[in-house]
Amino acid sequence: MHPELSPLGRTSAYVEQYDPSLLFPIPRQAKRDEIGVPSPLPFFGSDFWNAYELSWLNPRGKPQVALASFMVPADTPNIIESKSFKLYLNSYNQTRLDGVDELRARLQADLSQAAGGSVNVRITLPDAFGRERMAELDGYCIDNLDIEVDHYTPQPGLLRTMETGEGIVEETLVSNLLKSNCLVTGQPDWASVQIRYRGMAIERGSLLQYLISFRQHNEFHEQCVERIFMDISRECRPEALSVYARYTRRGGLDINPFRTSYTQAAPANLRTARQ
Repeated sequence: MHPELSPLGRTSAYVEQYDPSLLFPIPRQAKRDEIGVPSPLPFFGSDFWNAYELSWLNPRGKPQVALASFMVPADTPNIIESKSFKLYLNSYNQTRLDGVDELRARLQADLSQAAGGSVNVRITLPDAFGRERMAELDGYCIDNLDIEVDHYTPQPGLLRTMETGEGIVEETLVSNLLKSNCLVTGQPDWASVQIRYRGMAIERGSLLQYLISFRQHNEFHEQCVERIFMDISRECRPEALSVYARYTRRGGLDINPFRTSYTQAAPANLRTARQ
């Protein structure tokens, strides 16, 4: 299941009746081999998906709507191509279901089969919409640093640690300037990213230059985050590291990969203002 064979960039039929065959899994391993991710994985975490355009029919044919969140573990063998995910969700639009429990069960079964591991599904109904929250990524934002930029494809060699006697530090750095492009269509993907680490202090200007260097790079969200994780691990050698990106939505879906080398609470999956 190669990316170029996916529904991305192709005219697709709008299927309104439930069809799990629309899901298009893509193995993670080939890209991980390219990035140099070793086995066993040097990280764990999840890909947090949020769907804002979910609808189906009740047994009497009345439309229902909801929000849905999906947690796909990073150790599943496959990612799910986003357009196929959207087409799959669309296939519920004229599908009659007995209730939310049936919807959740179908979503969990189909997505788990496509990903190759257990996918967690949460459904939020309209009476709970008002309790949905937004929050920006916590940490020190490095975007106001006065830097010169002349690289727009990933340059891990830009990364460096401070040559001072500060010793081991622990900090969280944030940037809203991460941009990459879809691997297949070349359309822009916009994100905020949070780098949390413990180790020798990373020179913040070099980190910002490095993150900006993804600006013309074509890669899926999950792969970009794993590339960032591996590059920082190799170049800066932190004792502990986590990378979390919140990508803006496309087609009613956003994808938010989280990778960490140490045990910590999973992110709260709160959408940012740009999402």
